[in-house]
Amino acid sequence: MPQDALRSILPAAGLSPDRATSVEITGGTDPILPTPFRIGVAGAATLAATGLAAADLWEMRTGRRQSVAVDIRQATASLRSGHYMKLGDGEVSTRRNSIMGVYPTKDGRWSYVHANFPNHRAAALAVLGVPEDKEAVARAVLNWNAADLEEAIIAAKGAGGMVRNHQEWAQHPQAAAIASLPLLEIVKIGDAPPEPLPSGNRPLSGIRVLDLTRVLAGPTCARTLAEHGADVLKITRADLPHSGELDLETGIGKLSAHLDLRDPAQAETLRGLIRAADVFSQSYRPGALAARGFSPEAVAALRPGIVCVTLSAWSHTGPWRNRRGYDTIVQTSTGMAHASGVDGKPQHLPVSAIDYVSGNLMAFGAMVALARRATIGGSWLVRVSLATTGRWIVDRGTFSPEQFADLAADLPGEEIAPLCTEVDAPDGRIRYLAPIVRMSETPPRWDRPPVPLGYHQAAWPTA
Repeated sequence: MPQDALRSILPAAGLSPDRATSVEITGGTDPILPTPFRIGVAGAATLAATGLAAADLWEMRTGRRQSVAVDIRQATASLRSGHYMKLGDGEVSTRRNSIMGVYPTKDGRWSYVHANFPNHRAAALAVLGVPEDKEAVARAVLNWNAADLEEAIIAAKGAGGMVRNHQEWAQHPQAAAIASLPLLEIVKIGDAPPEPLPSGNRPLSGIRVLDLTRVLAGPTCARTLAEHGADVLKITRADLPHSGELDLETGIGKLSAHLDLRDPAQAETLRGLIRAADVFSQSYRPGALAARGFSPEAVAALRPGIVCVTLSAWSHTGPWRNRRGYDTIVQTSTGMAHASGVDGKPQHLPVSAIDYVSGNLMAFGAMVALARRATIGGSWLVRVSLATTGRWIVDRGTFSPEQFADLAADLPGEEIAPLCTEVDAPDGRIRYLAPIVRMSETPPRWDRPPVPLGYHQAAWPTA
């Protein structure tokens, strides 16, 4: 099954599906955690794809091939890696806000309220007209039909959605709009001469990556590029809501700086960074950065030969293309939460599979595009969406509840401990899950400790 899943990924990047046989995938197969979806297969296949792409870049540098291997149980752990991080003697908090969850509605449906970010929480509470109290929220939701509440929260610039089953989603206009889209797209958006890879002893040595992403999927992409040797500079705005200590987990291997693109001088600083970059990765809603002069085409004009990587929730097309969305919202709207339900109540997956798998796909696409730039030139756009990733996971097949009913909610601690490493960081001693992909000549690693957001200057490191 993991090999079959890998075969389904490679053609989207123009690679032969036969390459899947060169990857060793061990550790059994799903189900590993209590979910009907083949999350281990999805994680292992997409991690294997990143390993193959990194190995190809290494071969371009040296003429030497190397072996790639992934353990499916370890890949499953990578889909909840934030749960294994420790800061000092304590755990890093992965708790969600107390009002975040699914609630029954007046019409016998279920509604999901996404409330981890303060602005989204405030929007939902304003629509419902209640204080931040779970019981008050539950009573208020019972006064709404699920579809009406979904639209009201979205109109208030909040986040959430009505729980749909797979059949309902298949008939939705947004599902129809993305039905023919591939899992990922790699599109040439400009002309530029071929650009050999910089010198160095790792697959991405000398490659500079700007990371303008948030939460999990986008930051996972840039973190993966860092584990193969890229210099990654994360750019955030100081006043935007953030993911708290989880930003440390996704920030391993990166520099981090603040810029406010509303300020012309700081926007010009970003343009200067772009002119010296190789990859520009962003996860704002379609059109948001374009409105500030940083569309993929504008970025390619600033820096011919750049690889632009974009992540959206619902893709770049369809009636929901500008709608807010996160992993759990995609699960809610597309039938995954319904299919995972227990005793009639919808339930989200025990891992952030859509997020992490999307991040793996983004990194895979970025490395394939860099290989194209080195051989045929051009500026490139890599597009990934949470919705198409979710569809691909569903297409891997499902299990009946009886097949996973007795499984533990997490892998045993004694299995996770050997997979972790520790580093001294500005916030203290940090333990984290090490890279999962095994490569015979260039073992993935992170060279920089995680730092608080905005810790560095907005500048590329000197040699």
